[in-house]
Amino acid sequence: MGRVQVERSVMPLRNQKSSEAFARARKRIPGGVNSPARAFGAVGGEPLFIERGEGAYLFDIDGHQYIDYVGSWGPLILGHRHPKVVAALREALERGTSFGAPTEAETQLAELVIEAVPSIEMVRFVNSGTEATMSAIRLARAYTGRDVIIKFAGNYHGHVDSLLVAAGSSAATLAVPNSPGVTEGTARDTLVLEYNDVAGLEEAFGRMADRIAGVIVEPVAGNMGCVPPSPEFLQALRRLTQAHGSLLIFDEVMTGFRVAYGGAQQLYGVMPDLTTLGKIIGGGLPVGAYGGRAEIMEHVLPSGKVFQAGTLSGNPLAMAAGIATLTTLRETNPYEALESSSQRLASGLLDAARQAGLPASVNQVGSMLTLFFHPGPVNNWSDASKADTRRFAQFFWEMIKRGVYLPCSQFEAMFVSTCHTERELDQTIQAAHQACLRVAQQVAS
Repeated sequence: MGRVQVERSVMPLRNQKSSEAFARARKRIPGGVNSPARAFGAVGGEPLFIERGEGAYLFDIDGHQYIDYVGSWGPLILGHRHPKVVAALREALERGTSFGAPTEAETQLAELVIEAVPSIEMVRFVNSGTEATMSAIRLARAYTGRDVIIKFAGNYHGHVDSLLVAAGSSAATLAVPNSPGVTEGTARDTLVLEYNDVAGLEEAFGRMADRIAGVIVEPVAGNMGCVPPSPEFLQALRRLTQAHGSLLIFDEVMTGFRVAYGGAQQLYGVMPDLTTLGKIIGGGLPVGAYGGRAEIMEHVLPSGKVFQAGTLSGNPLAMAAGIATLTTLRETNPYEALESSSQRLASGLLDAARQAGLPASVNQVGSMLTLFFHPGPVNNWSDASKADTRRFAQFFWEMIKRGVYLPCSQFEAMFVSTCHTERELDQTIQAAHQACLRVAQQVAS
């Protein structure tokens, strides 16, 4: 692809209403936001306050329009306000918002999930991905009668106390907390290893296999940027957990129904014991789920003794939006088209950076991708952490000026939806060429 010569119109950064809204929010909400990623702390400046979304676009309260590659951090694979999702929500609202009692919609969505995800025989709905991973870990410990959980540096599994830990300097270390309020006692049974490191995994099992209840992993990492697994890594996970009586937990909150209809486990052909889900199965509403083999799930109360509960779990609105989303995905099967669009975008972004002389690499799996300002390859957190975050911040704001809304961190994945047509992709690539040239000029000066 040749360098784009025509400058796409640059949007003046007049965000007075967003700035005023942020100032007001900071007086009432810690940091002015209800989730840290929204604060733009990784890129500087102030967050944009959004008024509405439509298809592939976001509109802020200052009247600016953006091509959106955040998609509410992943769930909006059909884009904003998909007609079938909106219609399902309207119909559900006519019946009520919450009952605290069973509904047939819960079973219908459960059947869709079980039909799609190869390893799931039974599923329990919760309200967030954090609840799902917390519950899956509790279940794994109860089922095995063991304490230690292995996680991987750069993998995020929600704000569960025992998982808010970081790796030490050695290949494997019993973790220490990296958030105030998380005690050493809470974190001491979490072992942090390097992602894609088969030797480190084998060493850990060789040293303490009889203590390991389970291994939780993002089968495609999305929270250190998009980082795919090596085939050997996933196979080693399955082989070692089976050999030593531990449970393998795939955190598919991000990848479920995103990289394939059946998730990463369908894409790579590796079946976990437990799977956590979220994002897409709520169609944009708060939702989470965990599921797996029936013999394991039967240990959850009231079938078994492992406690987990939630008044709004399986609430009618989230179930309706989820049913509409999964049904649409099953009927339309957009995954080949999403793969093609994402490959085109990934190639265009990489070409833009390289033509501007900026060291860069791109990782892409399905409709997830990340442009790293790092020559690559990026296979784990050690690699990702070497990316030039200052250049990313400059690139982010140059793209904002050109009407493209990217994740506000080098370490978050971009998401392509079915609403991103050739027009949006071409505009994004053109904007990226000009943005990278501007970044290169700033570096030179």
